[in-house]
Amino acid sequence: MIAYSSVSYYQVRLPSGDNQISLLNIVISIRDLLDCVVEVNMSSVHVIVDYITTNDLLTSLQSSSSVLTNNLIVQLLSSGNQNIVGQIITAIAQQFNQMNSENIDQAISSGIPAATILVSSLGSSSLQGNSTSFNESALTEYNKILNAQANLRDYLMTFTTNLLITTSNSIKLQSSALAQITQSTNQLTRAALSIASNRCYQLSLALSSMATQIPYEDAQVAANQLIQCASNVLTAVNGPLQERTSTLDLDYSRANVISSDYDTDLESAWSNTNLFGGGDEASVEKNRNIYYQKQLANEISTQVTSIISLVTSSLNIHLNIGQNSIINTSQTYMSLETISTQSLSNRIVKQIGNAQFHIPSEFVLNTNDNSSISLRSKMDVLASFGSYSNTNLSRSISLSIIDQNGNEISFKANENNSIKLIIPRDPNVLIPSMYLQNVTSINSTINNLLFNYHYINITSSLPISVHFEIHSLNKSLAYLFIYKFDQTPQLNSSINLIDGWTIFCPFNLTNDDIYRYFIDNQQTPTHQSLIFGIRELNSTEMNNYCLNNSSINTSLPITDESINFTSNYELRIYTSGCYYLDENNNWKSDGLIVGSLTNHYETECLSTHLTTFAGSFIVLPTPINWSYVFANADFMKNKTVYLTMIFTSVIYIILMIYARFKDKKDFEKLGVTPLADNNKSDHYYYQILVFTGQRTNAGTDSKVYFVLSGDTDQTQIRLFSDPHRKIFQRGGIDSFIIAVPKSLGLLDYIRIWHDNSGVGSSASWYLKYIIVRDLQSMDKFYFICQQWLAVEKDDGRIERTLPIASEAEKQDFS
Repeated sequence: MIAYSSVSYYQVRLPSGDNQISLLNIVISIRDLLDCVVEVNMSSVHVIVDYITTNDLLTSLQSSSSVLTNNLIVQLLSSGNQNIVGQIITAIAQQFNQMNSENIDQAISSGIPAATILVSSLGSSSLQGNSTSFNESALTEYNKILNAQANLRDYLMTFTTNLLITTSNSIKLQSSALAQITQSTNQLTRAALSIASNRCYQLSLALSSMATQIPYEDAQVAANQLIQCASNVLTAVNGPLQERTSTLDLDYSRANVISSDYDTDLESAWSNTNLFGGGDEASVEKNRNIYYQKQLANEISTQVTSIISLVTSSLNIHLNIGQNSIINTSQTYMSLETISTQSLSNRIVKQIGNAQFHIPSEFVLNTNDNSSISLRSKMDVLASFGSYSNTNLSRSISLSIIDQNGNEISFKANENNSIKLIIPRDPNVLIPSMYLQNVTSINSTINNLLFNYHYINITSSLPISVHFEIHSLNKSLAYLFIYKFDQTPQLNSSINLIDGWTIFCPFNLTNDDIYRYFIDNQQTPTHQSLIFGIRELNSTEMNNYCLNNSSINTSLPITDESINFTSNYELRIYTSGCYYLDENNNWKSDGLIVGSLTNHYETECLSTHLTTFAGSFIVLPTPINWSYVFANADFMKNKTVYLTMIFTSVIYIILMIYARFKDKKDFEKLGVTPLADNNKSDHYYYQILVFTGQRTNAGTDSKVYFVLSGDTDQTQIRLFSDPHRKIFQRGGIDSFIIAVPKSLGLLDYIRIWHDNSGVGSSASWYLKYIIVRDLQSMDKFYFICQQWLAVEKDDGRIERTLPIASEAEKQDFS
C-alpha cells in the first residue's frame, strides 16, 4: 500500500520495482461507507529509478545539517503527511533494497563467503561465490557501500516516529513502509531497529484495538506487513551477534562515545568495565558494542513476542473452524489455523521447505475447551543469539496452541511418542570436503596397532550429537568402527573397553558411497573428548558379517592381529544439537533428542513440548590421528616438543605465583573502608567516594581531613585513613563509610584539606571530585573540585570548601 485518501484527486509518488526500469501494476481499491469494496486494475506503468535525487540525499547526509534541511526529500519527509512520508520511504527503501542485493552479489562473486554477510531468505537456494579467496579491497568496498546506505536508513527511520495512527488504512500504510525499510536486515542500526520495533508494536496495539471493527481483508494486509517488520528487526538485531552480518560503523562509534554521566553515575554501564571484558582498548570497544547489541536483542525479542501475540488475536477474531490465515514472505512464514481439538492427533504442520512438526497420537493438552483451538506455526530466517552462538546457521521454527481467549495452551507428549520436528539450516552453510586419511602407509607391526585411532574434542556448553561420515576409496571394503569417551578404546581377545561399535558393510552404502554413523546428544553430556578406532575387516570377517545382509551377525568381531589397510579412506565429522528458547531468551536442550535423520542441511529433533526451536551445526576440524601420536611419542623422537612443554610448564608456574601475588595486592585495594574514628554508638551512615585525578604526581601521602555539612547538622573534623592500603593514589577511587549520630539533612558543602606531610611530590594532591551517598535514603550528592591542594601549585592553597554541585555544573563537568 502506498497511499489512501477520502478525496477523489491526489498525487501519488510511485516506487520502483526490482530493476532500473520496472513495470508497475497499479490496483485501486474503492470503499464505500458500508465497507463494500471495488478493486480496479489500472494500466501498468514504467517507473524509472531516480538515482540522482537519492545520491543527492546521500551526499547531503554526509554534509552539514543546513545542506540537509534544504534537500527537497527531507522537506517532504518533514511534512508529517502519512501519504507523502510513506511513499518516499517506500520508494527509497525499495531502491536501496535492490542496490543492497547488487552489493551483496558483487561481494559474493569476489569470494566473500555468503554466510558471513547475508542471512538467506526463506525458500532461497545456495549462493555460490568464487572459489578463489577474496581480496581485502572487495570487503572494504562492500562495507563502504553498506555503511553509507545504513546511515541513510537510520536517518529515514526518524520520520516514522510521529505519524498519527488513526484508521486501519494508516496502519496498513505505515506498516508497509516499515516492512520495506527494514527489509535489508544487514543495514539497520540499533537506533533504527529500536524505532522500527517500537513503531510496529504501537501499530499492532492499534490493530488489536480495532480488530472487531474492520474487515478481515484489512486485518490480513496489516498483519502481513507487521509480522514481516517484526521478523526483519529480530533478524537484524541478531545478525551481528550470530556473525551473519557485518557490524555497522554507526553502531560501533555510538557504542564507544563516552556517556555524559560516566564520571557521576555509578550505575552507568561505562562505570563497570567488567561488562566489557579485559584486553586492550580495541577489545574493550568491540565488547562494548556487543554488550549494547545484546541488550537491544533482548528488548526486541520481548517486543516481537508481544507483536506476534497482538497480531494473532487480531486475526483469530475472524477465523472459524477449518479456516486459516497464512503470511508467507521472504523473511518469515506464519500460519494461523483454527481446528477442532480432536483433529490435532497425528497432525503434520508443514512450513517452508522441509520444515515441519509431526504431532504424535497421544499427548496431554491442558485445556477445558474441547471445541476448537488455534495452531500458530512460525518460521524465521535466523535463530536468535540467546546465549549460544552455534545456532547461527539455523532457521527458527515454532508451534503454539492457542485457546479462544488468546492464551497459549500447555502441550505435553510422552517421551516414547515424541513430537518430531525438522529444522532447516541456511542454504549457504559451507560444507568442507572430506579429509583424506593415508592409512596404507601405516606400519602397524612396530607398535602392534589393532585400530587406526582418531581423537576429537566434543566439549560444549549444551549437549550435542556427533555424526561420522566415512568414504572408502575402495567401496568393496568393510570396516569395524569402535569408540570410547575421554579415553582410548581397546578391543582384543583379553580386553573389551569400548562405549559403542558398529560394522560398515558395502550393502550399507548410500548413493554417495558414504558410511554414516551418529551418537545422539543423550550420550555426550559430561564428556570432553571422544576417541574412535577404525580397521578393515579381513576376508573371513567379511564372509561372516557382510556376505548376506539378510542374516546379520550381531556378535563383535575380535582379533589380535595388527591392522592392515589396503585402501585409504576419507573422514568428515560434524556435530548438531536441538535447542529451545526459554522465557529468559536462553537456549536450553532438556527434553530434546537429536534424531537420526539429521544431515548437513537440517536437524531432526524429538521433543515432548512445544515452543521455539533451533538447531546447531559445526563441522569439526581434521581429527587428530591418535595412532600416529602413539607411534611417535617417545622422548628421543620429540626432544624439542618435550623440552618446550617442560620449559612452558615452568614459566607457567612462575607466572601463576607472580599473578597470585599481584592478585593479593589488588584485593587489598578493593572494598569500602569504615573510618577509624567512627563512633560505635553512631548508626547513621554515609558512603564517601573520593576520586583522585590522573595528572602527574596527583596522588598524596599527606593526611587528609574533612568536615561534611548539611542543612541540619555537620560532622566533627574527620580523618581519611585505611590501615591496609595506601589511599589517594593517582587515578584512584577510594571508598569510605562515615558514621554520624543522626542525619545531616540535605548536604550543603564539604570542607577538605591536608597537612602537607607527604615527602616531596607526595605532599601535594589533585582532587577530582567527591560523591557522597546517604545509605539510608540512597540520595547522592556531588562535590566537584578539579583543583590542586598544594602549596607550590595553582593558588598555593591546601584547603578547599566544595559546595554541592548543581545539575548544570554536573553537565558541564561531564
